[in-house]
Amino acid sequence: MAINKNALLRYKVLDKCFRNNGRRYYIEDLLNEVNDALLDENPNSSGIQLRQLREDFRMMKSEAGFNAPIDAIRDGKKAYYVYSEKDFSINNSPLNETEMGQLKNAISLLRKFEGRQEFEWLNELGPILNDRIGQVDHSKPIIGFDSNLDYAGNQHIPELFNAILNKRVLELVYKSFKGDSYTVTCHPYYLKQYNNRWFLFGRNEQNDHNQWNFPLDRIDSITELDQPYLTDSTDWEDYFFDIIGVTRKPIELQEVVLEFNSEQVQYIQTKPIHPSQREKILESGKLLVTIKVIPNFELEALILSFGDNVNVISPESIKIKIFERLKMALNQY
Repeated sequence: MAINKNALLRYKVLDKCFRNNGRRYYIEDLLNEVNDALLDENPNSSGIQLRQLREDFRMMKSEAGFNAPIDAIRDGKKAYYVYSEKDFSINNSPLNETEMGQLKNAISLLRKFEGRQEFEWLNELGPILNDRIGQVDHSKPIIGFDSNLDYAGNQHIPELFNAILNKRVLELVYKSFKGDSYTVTCHPYYLKQYNNRWFLFGRNEQNDHNQWNFPLDRIDSITELDQPYLTDSTDWEDYFFDIIGVTRKPIELQEVVLEFNSEQVQYIQTKPIHPSQREKILESGKLLVTIKVIPNFELEALILSFGDNVNVISPESIKIKIFERLKMALNQY
């Protein structure tokens, strides 16, 4: 059974309602939620009737659907609907055969655009999907990915992704590196991965800050709250463009000039350290690289990772920081 766009939207709306333990959704409430979403998607939509809604229930509960544990709880003469398994979500369910087939067809369609400049990202996506989905028949994986399966925050990613998608306010029990635990009310906006760690960016209600950074491995538990969600207008791609990593300080952009040894020339040219990178090969064979970024800890860590193959030319403030850190490292031996 094919799942069209409207059906998928209905399932997602119902999924959000069934997972919301802060409110009781009776059959009329569910019908209204679904039809409101359909109307938002298409102002000309006439919505669905109860018969279709009950058919959606049946589809979601079936093996061909999501094996959703939808439960009707009696409340007098009426019943409200919830998931009997608290942590269930259709977004966490494995792909069924229908979805797998649709995804393979989508991959085949996308691969037709490979080689075009505006679809360069497909060159990486295609092999990854083929290996994971299994378009190519092989008994063992033939491609490896840089990921940390043991990372402590991985288990939070689906829940946080769904909270962002469905605009849900969260209560986070957060633990600092010092071991102190405290509770934060968060309006989640964006998930970012850097250096095999994941970070949630959102509004910290206690600090009245809309770009607060929560490393996922510091989050102990997540509870959904029944309160209004405050949206945010941050352009997150633009927000991260001016930095390396995830730490953005309230300071101006600076031009950072680095000189790399000749052995690093091809490496730095083929793998730029930042999108703003400009290069010049010197008569000595060394490579002069200029980037425009907001300095942060991640920039310092990146420079240090090149060891004696790089020299900071400017600004003087970064040059001094790198010198002091190298001196402290030397004192460890």
